[in-house]
Amino acid sequence: MTPVDRFARIKALQPARRRPLTASVGGWNAPRGFSAEKPAGAERLAEILGAELRRNSFGEYLALRRWFSEPIGAEAAGVPPPGILDAAVLRLLAPTLPTCANNPQQWLFIDTETTGLAGGTGTYPFLIGVAWWDAGGLAVEQLFMREQSEEHSLLVALGECITERPVIVSFNGKSFDWPLLETRYQMTRVIEPPVPRAHIDFLHPARNLWRLRLGSVRLAELERHILGWDRGADLISELIPQLYFDYLRGGPPEPLAAIFLHNQMDLRGLAGLATRVVGLLEDPETHGCDGLELFGLSRLCERRGEAVRARTLYQRSIASALPPPTDRLARRSLALLAKRDGDHTLACQLWEQLVDSSREGLEAYEQLAIHYEHRLRKPHRAQRLVRKALTELGRVSRLGTLALSARKTWRLRFERRLARLERKAGGLLPGTSGPESKAAPAESN
Repeated sequence: MTPVDRFARIKALQPARRRPLTASVGGWNAPRGFSAEKPAGAERLAEILGAELRRNSFGEYLALRRWFSEPIGAEAAGVPPPGILDAAVLRLLAPTLPTCANNPQQWLFIDTETTGLAGGTGTYPFLIGVAWWDAGGLAVEQLFMREQSEEHSLLVALGECITERPVIVSFNGKSFDWPLLETRYQMTRVIEPPVPRAHIDFLHPARNLWRLRLGSVRLAELERHILGWDRGADLISELIPQLYFDYLRGGPPEPLAAIFLHNQMDLRGLAGLATRVVGLLEDPETHGCDGLELFGLSRLCERRGEAVRARTLYQRSIASALPPPTDRLARRSLALLAKRDGDHTLACQLWEQLVDSSREGLEAYEQLAIHYEHRLRKPHRAQRLVRKALTELGRVSRLGTLALSARKTWRLRFERRLARLERKAGGLLPGTSGPESKAAPAESN
């Protein structure tokens, strides 16, 4: 973007200089310098959308409400909104959620469309979409800022929504939408920012559940591959700010209808995703988890301290024939949990299945060496394992399948362990010449 384009965008956000109003407009006292005139296409936009003009103590804004009988997606179609969540599900969603977040009827789904994707004090949320469960379906309300002077009224309206439903639900909202809105409240200097009682960001459980399976966990990708719904010819997010700036400069309002539709689909997709995630956390068997979902759910349970449930789910995911890289990760995680629980037999079985030249394989060599050295008191067996690990590491070095820094780290660890084991074992392996050649029979790995 050229400097000229950047300044043009800033100029477009500034209300035009017009004759100050001294009379009240729509029952509210107009601030100094404010004009009731709007961009040329403002009234036409309301007609196109079927939106209504609303007023509060700070002025006017445009509002559009729709009701949908269900969220989007084959997986979510016909599925009622989640019921009251138990404490275990709340912990899996986020360990710090208060108990008030257990009632989905108190949830307020939020998604914003803004004048920029980088955030910061110069970014405005010109369209704020909110949604909530209502009458067995999903009510969607969109608050639109026809020009910058309507920002205050828009923020007041949002605050009223949050007061009524104080649990915010978003997708990446903790990093983008809500910090941006808090900044805009603070910039007004006259509107007290609402204080949500909780914030559930479904990006984080989605990453745990589906990142390995999909790679990308963008909401549109989750809708397509997890909810079974394809948006079709949706608006590209990067184009949204420019369409709004074109409108502010007097351009046609028709392109903004695509922004409203995009925002509606984001909210419906978020509601469908929330239904799917909650269902998986509550009862993965009923909701038909595949192996990769089971693995993702296992990791989520482990990170939230649900070790017993994590072990069960890891075992189920391994039994479902995971792809080889994921299978190694699952066996490694299960082995570590088994070791932590004192189940050394299972841990060793898993480590022995893992030994190779991969990251997990090198760690398996190390864990088995630790087991034989410290638990079984067999330093010679541990010594053999470390030597095999160094051989594998040499193969990795030739193939270049591991970063140089990682290879150096592993080599240093194994060489230090080998030196200590040689001192402990007298420096010689059984079966070689020397005083210890008769001390113990050779053991196969």
